Amino acid sequence: MDPDYLPFHPNPSKPTFKAPPGAVDAHCHVFGPAHLFPYAPERKYTPCDAPKEKLFGLRDYLGFSRNVIVQASCHGKNNDALVDALKSAGRLARGVAVVGQNVSDDELKEMDAAGVRAVRFNFVKRLVDATPKEIFLGIAERIAKLGWHIVVYFEAQDLEDLIPFLKQLPTIVVVDHMGRPDVKKGVDHPDFKRFIVLLAENDNIWTKVSCPERLTVSGPPYDDVIPFSRMLVERFPDRVLWGTDWPHPNMKSHMPDDGILVDVIPRIAVTEELQRKLLIDNPMRLYWPEERSAP
Repeated sequence: MDPDYLPFHPNPSKPTFKAPPGAVDAHCHVFGPAHLFPYAPERKYTPCDAPKEKLFGLRDYLGFSRNVIVQASCHGKNNDALVDALKSAGRLARGVAVVGQNVSDDELKEMDAAGVRAVRFNFVKRLVDATPKEIFLGIAERIAKLGWHIVVYFEAQDLEDLIPFLKQLPTIVVVDHMGRPDVKKGVDHPDFKRFIVLLAENDNIWTKVSCPERLTVSGPPYDDVIPFSRMLVERFPDRVLWGTDWPHPNMKSHMPDDGILVDVIPRIAVTEELQRKLLIDNPMRLYWPEERSAP
């Protein structure tokens, strides 16, 4: 673990908000354990181990039913820890992998059988080295044939240059953490309006209204981030997802209490209908469509 790395909260509070039965934490990670699943040599940071047992224990403690586990950059393109967690969870978890252009069809099929349903394209320069967009487009064409979708991670200042690329992607596209807006600028700033317009004009683009702890200036209970999340939930109720982002890699300001993060939900999805869409209907439609269509 890097000397300045903040480990996850050892004793999160029990949330006041009770998630509805079937609720999904649609953005979280597993790290290591390193002796079983070594971190990637090209990684930009070394986290503390955050194994599947801890994640599933937190899921139950917070009152959630399922997880969507996202491959993080510290494991690079080796998805072994992710696949292992998915196999352990069975139908209670789905995955978002990171792959390169040389991934084989057999590898993709194996990940699909384990529960992977998407790939992640990371454009955050401090986390990953740049990948030519042509490579991402080639990967997108291949995974579209499996019925997978694409998750993209970028920061607000890079959105304008990325828009033409995002419009080329052939699948549903899920934007991590609202595109990381600068909350100091407010919801009426042109930067956030650009993101709103992108969603309004492209029905295949979704977003996660997650990570207030990363975006806040004022700190918990994250009052400065609430207007951004709430606006997206109310404008695009059928295209929003929520997740804890546990174990909160690379946090510098503070390590969030996951119970407090859960208590943000009723402040951004203020009715039971919006909460159900955010926590159940939308993630089930995207990650477990076979269960929604079953008699």
